[in-house]
Order: sequence, then structure tokens, then C-alpha cells
Amino acid sequence: MILDIAKNRAALIALSTLVVIVAVLVAFLGYKFSQSGDDYGEQRQLADPDTLRKTAYGDVVGFLDISESHTWMGIPFATPPVGDLRWRAPVEPASWQGTFDALKASDRCKQIGSVGESRPREEHGKPIGSEDCLYLNIFAPKFANGKVPAGDDRLPVMVYIHGGGNVAGYANQFKYSGRNLAKNHDVIVVNFNYRLGLFGWLSHPSLNHDGSLEDKSGNFGILDSVAALEWVQNNIEAFGGDPTNVTLFGESAGGINIFAILASQQGEGLFHKAIIQSGLPISTPMDQATNYIEDSGHLNSGREITNQLLIADATAASRKEAISHQNQMSDAEISGYLRGKSANEILMLLGTDGMPSMPMIFRDGTVVPREHLMEVFSDAANYNAVPIIIGTNRDEFKPFFAGDSSLVELQMGFLPKIINEAYFHAVTSYFNDAWKARGVDEVSMRLAKSQADPVFAYRFDWDELPTILGVDLSKLIGAVHASEIPFVFESFDDRLMNWVLFSDENIPSRTELSRKMSSYWAEFAYSSSPGRGRDGTQTEWMPWDEKPNQGKFVILDSERDRGIRMNNEAVTFSVLKRRLLQDTAFPNTAAKGKIYDCLFRDSKYWDEEEFVSLGGKTCEIPIFQFLRL
Repeated sequence: MILDIAKNRAALIALSTLVVIVAVLVAFLGYKFSQSGDDYGEQRQLADPDTLRKTAYGDVVGFLDISESHTWMGIPFATPPVGDLRWRAPVEPASWQGTFDALKASDRCKQIGSVGESRPREEHGKPIGSEDCLYLNIFAPKFANGKVPAGDDRLPVMVYIHGGGNVAGYANQFKYSGRNLAKNHDVIVVNFNYRLGLFGWLSHPSLNHDGSLEDKSGNFGILDSVAALEWVQNNIEAFGGDPTNVTLFGESAGGINIFAILASQQGEGLFHKAIIQSGLPISTPMDQATNYIEDSGHLNSGREITNQLLIADATAASRKEAISHQNQMSDAEISGYLRGKSANEILMLLGTDGMPSMPMIFRDGTVVPREHLMEVFSDAANYNAVPIIIGTNRDEFKPFFAGDSSLVELQMGFLPKIINEAYFHAVTSYFNDAWKARGVDEVSMRLAKSQADPVFAYRFDWDELPTILGVDLSKLIGAVHASEIPFVFESFDDRLMNWVLFSDENIPSRTELSRKMSSYWAEFAYSSSPGRGRDGTQTEWMPWDEKPNQGKFVILDSERDRGIRMNNEAVTFSVLKRRLLQDTAFPNTAAKGKIYDCLFRDSKYWDEEEFVSLGGKTCEIPIFQFLRL
């Protein structure tokens, strides 16, 4: 799920309510979990001699997966970032003697357990994971030890960055297993953990005052991703992968981070193609990341986090006292104080909702440019220009409206029913299209103009969800955020998704679309174009074309819903504004005015007189404010 949910507790409650409702319905009908109740690689596997590989740090051995692919779990790509290494750029891992058994997944990075990450009920709202979490997993077709591809036969490498709002998630969830993608399309798939929340993003002027510019950046989650890519460059040949053909792909926060890596000089030469699924080109100015609120800082900036810790341990009785105390501490004292706190003290500081509001992707000028990313992408000389795929899901935001009593009512106290379908879809479409405008269409226009490499765009429309006790989930949540992930990986084994999205009835539809989507993704890894898929028989996916009435993006859907097809209707904020002002579906002007405020305040499309004429009602859904330009 995307970031800043805690800004709008009503939206979080709505989402939680929906999950509970679906869980009740599923339990009532007796639906069962698939094998996905556990994470992939949690149990130690049996070492397979054919998986013995030599890395720069020592030999590793993996196992033969149940799908007859080779898998290595929990390989360290950095020294554990604990103690003095907390809040520092990742350090190269130490070598080992003998053979490293890569047979079990590492612990996940420190986070709050949540239903959104398919964690067991007993973990919800509680600290889970460890600071010692910088490990990666590798999935490859089955090769005998002496038959690993080499030279021109080396396989494309696909490196995945997981989502979770940069505060949750981990690499070894079933939905991220690369075993089927690797086996079915002859690619090497790598995924990894990276530091999350305040461990991954924290900037304070006293922290690392004597460190490197990377240490001072505060962008530790991004630097972890760079370290994983560096490990791939130095080691993937041993697994049959081609380090000169690396595709970086990721969803949600993973997509957000890829936008940052595209703009980062640290990422140069480490990847050669990129796929961004439901990401946004967002970043935070350093004053917001670092300063007190009075100095334009975020409520959870580095200085404000220090205030909260001082109050929590009774060093200060109030924020005023905390500021005074902090201002009298030396750099060394503040650095020692912060590193002296336990991981749980830091993690629990922002509450247990699982998705706290916090700044991230800092414009430090070293790891991430100081300019807005959209400005960076206007000149290919300023970023890592590569062939790219960018897309969103048609109904990214729908679940957040399930608890809106003006749109959805509860029958018998727990069965959600859309009050007016036309109005429900009209309202939700503005926010879904705003995500597409910012995360796909407007950035695609910018990239296509600035770089020679092609830009491909998509919208995922599959919505053949089950109807449970009369609740049509295809209408209530549709092609929701993250629902495309199992289609890409050909892995339909996630606990939560099996509750909500999948049923026996939609197996044929999802299997067919998944086969085609994974084929497009793999063909892009091979040839820098999704084209007609690996076998050359699918609908041709054309690059973004700026000319009028030419194809802009492909719609990914099943044959029963018109199938895969190109579309030429780009969505921009200018288009959204014109559509909203002319829309007659709203019951009153004030309802339209709230959406106007949500989408356009603080952007070049804002008009105060226009807003007042619409009733002047302010946005009550702060979760959507990050969509503003």
C-alpha cells in the first residue's frame, strides 16, 4: 500500500474495515488459504549440489524448488546495519569460509506487522523483523553445475524491489517468488530486503556529521537498493546471469524508489532497463526531512523524531523542553543518543498503524538530486536514461472508499453495498486517474521527449473478482493497487490476495493473462521492448507516441473484457480539471469542490475563485495529497 495513510485515519479505518468484511465473508463461505499461509523459504530446504556457485565472498549452495527451478535464499549483500552502522550507507559484506547454505530466507527488515503484508493475526500492530536484514534471494532455471550459461548464453537478470510504502514489506513473500518467472521465461530473478521506515529514511544535521556524503543523505533505503545492484554486477555471472543486461523492476514503493534510482548518480551503470508498477516520481526537500516544524520541517523530520524520543524517555516533559535540550546537545551526543535507542523504541515511535506519515526520498544532492524529479526527467543528461515500462492499475484507490458512508452502506452491519454505482465510479475514477496522470502519463510525456530510449506504458484492468454473499468485489475494489503483482510473477499464492481477489471461477482468466503479462515483462528484459511477448504471438505493445490519435499505453485485460489492446487517451491534470468542471454526476457543487481541492491545491491548476465558486470545501482525504504536483 502507498504512503501517508496515517494522515487520514478515516481512510485507514475504511481499508481495515474492508479487509475485515472480506475476511468475514470468506470465513463464512469456508474458503481456504492456499499454501501461501507461510512465506516462501521460511523452512530450511535440502541443499542441492547442482546449485553450488562461487561468489566474490565465498561459495554458496541453494536448493531445487518444487517448481523444478533453482533457488538461493538469504545471501548477504551488505554488512548488517547495526550498532554504529545504523543510519549509514551500506558496507560491503564480509567473506566467509567454507560453503554458505542459502537455504532459508533472512529475517524481514524492521516493521510493524500488518494484514496488508499477509502477516499472521498475532503479529498485527506489533514489531516484527530485524535490523540485520540486508539479504537477497536468487531464482534461476535449473542448470547442472557444469552447465551454467556463460558468455553469449548468459541470461537477462531481473531485479525486483518490493512495495509496502517504504515502511513495510519484504522479499520472501510468495507473491514475489521469481521461481515461475525464471523457469518459464529463462531469466534470472533477484529480490532483496532494504531498510524501511525511520531505519531507511532519517536525516538529522548531527547524525553522521563526520561521515560521507552518502551517510549524510538519509536515503539509506535507496542506498541499500544500490548495494544490491552492485552485488548483482559483481556476482550474478556465477548464477548464469548477464550483468550487462539487468532490468530493475518494482511495485508501489518499489516503483517510487526506482524513480529515485533513475535520477541518482549512484545508480549509473548498474541497470539497463526499468519497469515501474504503480510508482510515483515523488521526493522530499531536505528542509522538510531535517528541520523543526517551525523551520518548514515535517512532523516526523529528523529533529522532530529526536524531540519525540526525548519526550518518550522522559528526558524532556514537553516539545518545548525537548527542543531546548536538543539544541544544547553536541553532534556526538545526538548521534550517540539516537544510535543508543533500541530498534523497537524507534519503530514504535510512530504508532502501530503500519503506515505512518513520514518523509522519504530526500533531495540531498548526492543520492537524490535537489530538483523535483519531474524537472530532472526533462533532460536525459541528468538521469540514467534507459528503456522503461511505466503503469498503474485502473482502480488503485477504490478500497479507500469502502468505508465512506456517502458512497457505501453496510447492510446487516457488515455487508458493503455501493449506494449509487455511477456516482461511486465517478468519484473513485478521479483519484485513480490522478495517480495515472502523475505516475504514468505526465512522466511518460516528459521521458519520451527527453530520451532516445523507448517508453512503454500500461494500465492493468483485470477485475474478475468473486461475488461473496451478494457483494460484487469486482465493482467494490476492481483492479486494485498491487493486484497485478501475481500476474507478473505467475505466483498466485499470497494469503490476503487469495482472500479478496481469487476464486476457482477466475483461475482460467487470471492464468491466461498472467502468462501473457509475464511474457511481456521477460521479452522487455531480453530485447528492451515488450513487443509481442517472448513467443511473438501476442498483441503488439507499442511505445508511447506523442502524435495525436496514436497509441499511448496498452490495456492489460482478459479476453472476456476485450483483451489486451492499445489506447491513445492520455490523462493529464489539465484533462482531469476540465472533466471535473464539466461533470454532472455530482449531487451538489460542494461535493465537486472537495475533489477539486484534493487534486489541485498547491498546483499550477489551482484557481482560488474557481474553488470558492464550487463551495470552498477543503479536502477531507489527505491520503491523496501526494498526488498534487
